Amino acid sequence: MADGQEKDGLSSEAREADRRLAALEAGRRLFARECRFVAGTTTAEALPPASLPEVAFAGRSNVGKSSLINALTGQRALARVSHTPGRTQQINFFDLGGRLMLVDLPGYGFAAVGRRQSGAWTRLIALYLRGRVRLRRLCLLVDARHGLKDSDCSTMTELDRAALSYQVVLTKADKVGAEALAGLTRKIAAELARHGAAHPEIIATSAHTGQGIEALRAALAELAEAVPPVLSTPTPLR
Repeated sequence: MADGQEKDGLSSEAREADRRLAALEAGRRLFARECRFVAGTTTAEALPPASLPEVAFAGRSNVGKSSLINALTGQRALARVSHTPGRTQQINFFDLGGRLMLVDLPGYGFAAVGRRQSGAWTRLIALYLRGRVRLRRLCLLVDARHGLKDSDCSTMTELDRAALSYQVVLTKADKVGAEALAGLTRKIAAELARHGAAHPEIIATSAHTGQGIEALRAALAELAEAVPPVLSTPTPLR
C-alpha cells in the first residue's frame, strides 16, 4: 500500500479536505437560517434562560464585534454598528435559527466611557460568563492592526482562571498586508500556547471583504453540536 494511502483508497490529505468541505457546508447551512435579536440586558437578573448553545463575542471597544456578527449572519443591520467606541452598553442575544445563540458583549478598554460605567460592564460580563452552562466558547476579537493589548491579555488570564474556552479571532484583516498578518498570527499563537483555556486556531477575518467568514461559520457550526469541554474546576471571574 502506498505511503499515506488508507484502506478505503483515500489519503489522509483527501480525508482532511473532505472534512473541511463538510465543515464549511455545515457552517453555510447554519448561517443561512434566520437570525433575530431576542434580548438585551444591562442586569444579571434580566439574562434570558440558556436554552441554546451559546457563543459569545468579546473584545476592545471598536474592535468590530457588531460588524463581524452582521457579516456572519449576512444581515447588515442585525447588530448595531457605530464608529463611537463604547456604544454597545448591554449584552445582546441573537437567536440563530433555534440552533445557536450569538451573544454580543460590551466592549472593554475604552477610557472615555468612564471608570464607573466600565466597572459596571465588567461586573455584568463576569456575571454572565460565570453562570452560563451552555456557553460553548468565547470569541476574543483582536484588531489585526494593533495585535494584543494589555486589556486583551488581562481578559485571557481571567478566562484561563475561570476555565472558559476562548478563541482569538482577528478582525479588520484587510487593513494589513499578508506578511504582517502572518507575523502577527505567529506571535499571537506563541502567546496562546501559554494559556490553558485558549483554543489554538486563530481565524483572521474581515467584515468588509468576507475574509475568514466561511471558516468562522464552520467553527461555530461545530460548536452548535459539541459538548462543552471541561478544562478544570471553574473559578468565577472577578
